[in-house]
Amino acid sequence: MIEKKIRKCEYSDTNSYSIVLFDGVCRFCNGWVQFLIRQDKADAFRFSPIQSDYAQSLLDSNSSAVAGIDSVILVEKGVVYTHSSAVLHIFKRLGRGWTLLYLFIIIPRPLRDIVYRWIAKHRYKLFGKYDSCMIPTENAKRKFIG
Repeated sequence: MIEKKIRKCEYSDTNSYSIVLFDGVCRFCNGWVQFLIRQDKADAFRFSPIQSDYAQSLLDSNSSAVAGIDSVILVEKGVVYTHSSAVLHIFKRLGRGWTLLYLFIIIPRPLRDIVYRWIAKHRYKLFGKYDSCMIPTENAKRKFIG
């Protein structure tokens, strides 16, 4: 299993919230974060663009777990989830009907990750790219770190 334990980070609520790191200039990734903010009825998630100082310090301290990953990473209770596992654990944590998507975890990770990596590799070509990271609305600011 590739999921790794991480060192405690500076953000004090890493055990209270699941931290979603995302590519802040990717239009698809920003849409994903906006979707998660709308669906996060339990207020379970906090977000940080991979380009932020916070995310970089977290990634630097866990470089073996996240080397070369530039899209979605989930940090939950000291465990780092990457690729399709990150997405599936996010759906699991969302609750309600979204939890059913977690059933895809039964598909072997290498097969799930083929699809994930293809989308990640082509995300700029398919969905576009911003010149800078998004600025969250006043309502959503409290959900962002870094």
